[in-house]
Amino acid sequence: MQTTPTALLALVLACTAPALAEEQWSYEGRAAPPHWGELSERWQTCSKGMYQSPVDIQHPIAGHLPPLQLSFYPRAKSIVNNGHTVQVTVEDEEDFLLDDQRWTLKQFHFHVPSENHIQGRGFPLEIHFVHANAHGELAVVAVMAVAGAANPALESILGALPPPRDPPQKLQQKLLLTQLYPGDRHYYRFSGSLTTPPCSEGVIWLVMKQPIAASAAQLARFATALAHANNRPLQPLHGRQIVE
Repeated sequence: MQTTPTALLALVLACTAPALAEEQWSYEGRAAPPHWGELSERWQTCSKGMYQSPVDIQHPIAGHLPPLQLSFYPRAKSIVNNGHTVQVTVEDEEDFLLDDQRWTLKQFHFHVPSENHIQGRGFPLEIHFVHANAHGELAVVAVMAVAGAANPALESILGALPPPRDPPQKLQQKLLLTQLYPGDRHYYRFSGSLTTPPCSEGVIWLVMKQPIAASAAQLARFATALAHANNRPLQPLHGRQIVE
């Protein structure tokens, strides 16, 4: 089943709704990722799609992509732990230009451990910044985190985190999103999908080459908040090219 860009954006924005915590998919057991395509006719792309995410980034093609030029605006809206992920919804929090279009941040969320790998390496945490253009098409900027110094922006998020499956809570403090991005803004680019049902394809993926740092305690607190790993297994490339 094909999902229109507008419907895809609506789905992404609806992910903070508490009702979605009751969706019949999971990361464990009989509703785990290998079975997503069997759980609903609307989710068959999860098993039949040819351009699925996440992937292991290997042998990228040298496309000499310029670094991502990001503009930041401190307007975070709400935070939720919906049982699948910790997610922050924003109001025009950050944007960038790509393919002569402006892409605006709608929400960002966390995966523990990482979903994408780089040269066979996984990471303890991956942040997905979900952007949309004027047509409702999606681009995801992925940032990896490794153990190191404490990250002030992550600390603000952890400090505001509501209990699992509670309604979204307003974020009172401003988030410094620059602290959630590496100083080097070069990235790998490929075409992929959402990493949760309905696994819709046509998503532009931009995976930052360099990770950010988070303390071991912060990484452990994210893992505790989620109570289980929330990373979909790696998917075949099926001939897709990855450009850097």
